[in-house]
Amino acid sequence: MKRLCAAVAVPLLVCLATLGTLTAWTATGNAGTPAHLTAAEGRVLIPYGPESTAAFFTVRNTGTADDALTGVTGPPGHRAMLSRTVDIGRNARRMEMVRAATVPAGGAVRMTATGLDVMVSPPPRLVPGDRLTFTLHFRDSPPLTVTARAVTTLSGS
Repeated sequence: MKRLCAAVAVPLLVCLATLGTLTAWTATGNAGTPAHLTAAEGRVLIPYGPESTAAFFTVRNTGTADDALTGVTGPPGHRAMLSRTVDIGRNARRMEMVRAATVPAGGAVRMTATGLDVMVSPPPRLVPGDRLTFTLHFRDSPPLTVTARAVTTLSGS
């Protein structure tokens, strides 16, 4: 019986010590914090043609864990998708859909006309200053509802 108690006591004490150490480590903030995401007002280009336009946001993560932007919901009656411009050589580019974009811990994802953006199709009728509402969806964080202001160009806006 003494052997059985000793055989059970050692692993039990090791487990309790490990659990206590992990609890203390977490309680002091060393286990990190989840992603904490914010996005300011974005911009949406006033479309030049009938096919699509693009919206651009900067998503900041002040947490210590990465997250991923996994989708976008656009204004009613319009599809919104994450897309990226890809160089295919000889000054040619094409657009490809993106399943997700990492929002790094302590960093940001900045959407640009030559990189990641939100493609909106069909393009809404807009005049400068109009605002559209989008919802950004993430792997681990709650959705963010953001607006984008209509602009004619991205420079200086």
